[in-house]
Amino acid sequence: MEPVTPEGVVEHVVARVLERAADGDRSVRVLVDGHPSTRPEALADALAEPLRAAGRPVARVRVRDFLRPASLRLERGRRDPDALLEEWIDVGGLNREVLGSVVRRGRWLPSLRDPVTDRATRAAYVDAAPGTVVVLDGSLAMGRGLDVDLVVHLALRPATETRNTALDDAWTLASYGRYRREAQPERRADVVVRVDHPDRPALVLPG
Repeated sequence: MEPVTPEGVVEHVVARVLERAADGDRSVRVLVDGHPSTRPEALADALAEPLRAAGRPVARVRVRDFLRPASLRLERGRRDPDALLEEWIDVGGLNREVLGSVVRRGRWLPSLRDPVTDRATRAAYVDAAPGTVVVLDGSLAMGRGLDVDLVVHLALRPATETRNTALDDAWTLASYGRYRREAQPERRADVVVRVDHPDRPALVLPG
């Protein structure tokens, strides 16, 4: 592991994205994945400005705005850990309206469904300029078939994950345990950042 500052994490990820986008017209789709306590949305937000400064248009999207309808994702109950892992994310919607659409149709949809009201947001499509970088954040999102080009995983030790999970959300820990075993995010992600101490992150370098 290589100790790095939070700013260094942003710089490292931006550099990796720009490597993938060597062709100026190529869109790159980035997923920032991690337990909610790692705040993957904060890293995703931080990537936007440096990418724009490098001349890349950015489409900032959140997995939470592309959840399946409550009638489907909660069919097995509100606290089913297997359903959280398998049923909550509208993978088809994200691929169709964002990740595939940016490449094939030159446009993207900022949101599909409000996660609180469970109603369609009726958001308008946004045109995607050539070379647009999609920055998507979420949890339990690897290994689901999302059409992404670069994955950043914010990793926690299981003990830290447990400590950072509110008592009311303890039922989700089984989902994250299964996720580690099956999706193996620390082995499969393109960039792995250990954030047990958020102010002192470390890049996990290939062995």
